[in-house]
Amino acid sequence: MSDLVTFGEAMLRLSPPRGRRLSRADRLDVSVGGAESNVAAAAAALGADATWLSALPRSPLGERVLHALRGEGVDPEVVRTDDGRVGTYYFEHGSAPRDPTVVYDRAGTPIRSLEPAELPQSVVRTAETFLASGITPALSDRAARTTEALLAAAAEAGVTTAFDVNYRSKLWSEREAERTLTDLFEHVDVLFVAERDGRRVFGIEGNAEDIARQLAGAYGLEQVVVTRGEAGALAVDDGATHEQAAFETETVDPVGSGDALVGGYLARRLAGGDVPDALAWSVATAALKRTTEGDMASVPAEAVRSLVSSDDGGGIDR
Repeated sequence: MSDLVTFGEAMLRLSPPRGRRLSRADRLDVSVGGAESNVAAAAAALGADATWLSALPRSPLGERVLHALRGEGVDPEVVRTDDGRVGTYYFEHGSAPRDPTVVYDRAGTPIRSLEPAELPQSVVRTAETFLASGITPALSDRAARTTEALLAAAAEAGVTTAFDVNYRSKLWSEREAERTLTDLFEHVDVLFVAERDGRRVFGIEGNAEDIARQLAGAYGLEQVVVTRGEAGALAVDDGATHEQAAFETETVDPVGSGDALVGGYLARRLAGGDVPDALAWSVATAALKRTTEGDMASVPAEAVRSLVSSDDGGGIDR
């Protein structure tokens, strides 16, 4: 039985050295990343027993992904296949005024054709919390159906279900995302959504609290956490609003900071923290992640606790 089970795809991240354009690179640094595996890694670093559920080909690159996750303290529950490939994405660091660039190469990965019956659903049904994200349903119709089946199975078993909208415009349109994701929300207890996605995917006008309250009311969600980048995060829970300002940080690598926030929030809730406490830990975990290279947050609980206790972070309960 795991504290947290996440479901999704991990990829190899290939990055040219800082200051080099991808089109001119003569070498690439290799690491592993993926939204759901990043969440599991962040939660594991903070003491949660975390499992990552997915599919990978039997190949050296598949082993590279497994090695990385195990190294972060995550237990991979993976369907191994003879077909398909490990997806990759290319990340070019930005430097103002040039923005970072992402190029995906993830066609033909085995999670796209994975059926729910192929997965060990007992792992999902016995978890404390199960998390999926909006990236997986965007990969294929079958991946969307499998995501829904796992969320439904978890909800039926009384598992707390969490979902991160995590909209990716390079995978699908805003309207496609809205139609598919809102059908999943009946199985979701805790929703994470970026403020910008609340507006562009769900068409909600207003501020972060408006977004949280409208989504909670429309879909019967127990908690909605709205991430606001440099403004921190906000949560609506049982009618109360909680805000957490961002912690000042020097950004080395921004990729995966949103996943670190989700992992920090869930880990703290699993440890018995209330919503304001979890919100502070989530924003602190994201801030610390930004100070390190790579997608995954190797952030010890002591560092998060120290950052949270060093400043009240501007938390507001209303």
